[in-house]
Amino acid sequence: MCRHAAWLGAPRSVASLVSEPEHGLLRQSYAPRMQRHGLINADGFGIGWYDAGRAEPVRYRRSVPMWADANLPALAEVARSSCLLAAVRSASEGMPIEESATAPFADGAWLLSHNGRVARGPVRELAGDAGAESTCDAAWVAAAVFVRRRAGLTLGDALSEVVVTAGAKDPAGRLNLLACDGSSLAATTWGDTLFLNLEDGVLVASEPLDDRSGWQAVPDRSLVLASIDGVRVQPL
Repeated sequence: MCRHAAWLGAPRSVASLVSEPEHGLLRQSYAPRMQRHGLINADGFGIGWYDAGRAEPVRYRRSVPMWADANLPALAEVARSSCLLAAVRSASEGMPIEESATAPFADGAWLLSHNGRVARGPVRELAGDAGAESTCDAAWVAAAVFVRRRAGLTLGDALSEVVVTAGAKDPAGRLNLLACDGSSLAATTWGDTLFLNLEDGVLVASEPLDDRSGWQAVPDRSLVLASIDGVRVQPL
C-alpha cells in the first residue's frame, strides 16, 4: 500500500504536499493515520511537477524512505508548480524496491501513481505490447492506462477502463489511481480512501494532509475529474 497526493491551482511548492502540512506525505511515510494495509511507507518515494520551460514533467524518485533523503527538503522548497504529484511507497510482497518501481510513472506529459495492489497478469494483458518502467504491478497499471491514452481515450475513460477491468479479474485488487497532465487531474477510488479539499484549488490525497474542515471523503469506486473549470465525481 502507498499514500499519494496531488495539487492543481495557483503555483505552490512541493513542500506543500510533503513537509509543510502537519500530516503531509513526509509524516505519512512513517505514521499514516488511515492506511489499511501496511504500517509505514519506507520503500521509496517520488515527486513530479511541471515547468513552463519543459514539454514533459520533472520527476525525482528514490528507493529510500522519504525521511532519509537529505536533499529533499531544499528541493521541495524551491520546486514550484501549478500542478504537483507526490507519493510514498510501501511495496507489495514480491515487488522490487527500486527507483523505476516508484511512482510517479510517466508517459509524455502524463504522470500516474497507484495506491494499492493488483495481480500482474490482468494488467499486463491490458497493457498489451506496451512496455512498463518496472516489473511491479503499479508500473503495468500505468502502462495499461498510457496505452489507452495514446489510442485516444480521455484520461478519465482510460483510468475507468483499466480499473474496472482489472478489478473484475482480481476481486481482491486495490486500484486507487492518481494522474495528471499539468492542467487536469483524475483519480479513482477502488478499495482505499481518497479525500478532496477544494478551498484554494484542487487538493487530492489518500488521507487529509491536515485537520482543516474542508476535506471531503470520496466514495469508494468513484472517478474524480478536475480541471480549472471545476471538479466532478462520478461512480465507476
